[in-house]
Amino acid sequence: MQQQYVETAPGVRLWTERRGDPEAPALLLVMGAQASGLGWPDALVDALAARHQVIRYDHRDTGRSTTAFDQHPYPITDLARDAVAVLDGLGVEKAHLVGMSLGGMLTQLVLADHPERVLSATLIGTCALSETLYKALDGTQVPVGELPGIAPEVLEMWSRPVEDKGPEAELDRRVEHWRVLNGDQLPAEDAYFRDLEARIIAHTGTHVASTAHARADDSHMLRTDELADSKVPTLVISGPAEPVFPPPHPHHLAQVIGGGGARVVEIAGMGHALPPAVQGPLAEAILTHTDAVRA
Repeated sequence: MQQQYVETAPGVRLWTERRGDPEAPALLLVMGAQASGLGWPDALVDALAARHQVIRYDHRDTGRSTTAFDQHPYPITDLARDAVAVLDGLGVEKAHLVGMSLGGMLTQLVLADHPERVLSATLIGTCALSETLYKALDGTQVPVGELPGIAPEVLEMWSRPVEDKGPEAELDRRVEHWRVLNGDQLPAEDAYFRDLEARIIAHTGTHVASTAHARADDSHMLRTDELADSKVPTLVISGPAEPVFPPPHPHHLAQVIGGGGARVVEIAGMGHALPPAVQGPLAEAILTHTDAVRA
């Protein structure tokens, strides 16, 4: 395991970690909003590192990376540029990209804007950056704005102000957040997520949560034509208990990318989280996808 800081923009340094054979094909893990790279579970990272040089990193305003937003606000699209800059800083010409939630959107931006850097893409718990209509099984064409929205219980949590009430209260808040995101098909893993978030807090050096990504400008993210023209092999993970971008969002993504050339794999019981129960099946799906590209 190797840790390194990479400068991705003037005054911006991102923490990175690499595991696995440095001669193996690189695989870049791109986490979601406000999420440290440690949000990718160690067991999942190690499973992927059996066949890849796996890179995970802290976005700006997360983990050990530069806290910059309040002094120098940036748009969400800069986070996608950071992903490419991480590859540059580590001397990686091309990589498999795996993105979750906002990280799935950032992966789409890289896929659209820098396809020459992407060996394959895997998209988890995200929505298409496209205005292409969704074609339902009965042939009906559905506008993107009419696809199912975020579950009310998630919206309620996200509407609450994030207040500093001390480390233990912050851990309680984060565990409750994961309980809601986990969905209703797998048992709650409160102890697992409490341990995960305690390690993230120790890694970060503070329990105070940032809200930078929620405040960042999210305009200029649509890539309808570029995604339709994509030739990059793409896997879309579908979670039947997904409360943020529920089905049929994964199938819409698959229709949008490469003119319908993306593949969908469902992970049983999966919501918008990575508890132990989904890590093995998810690693298998990703490795099957990257192996096929390699072959």
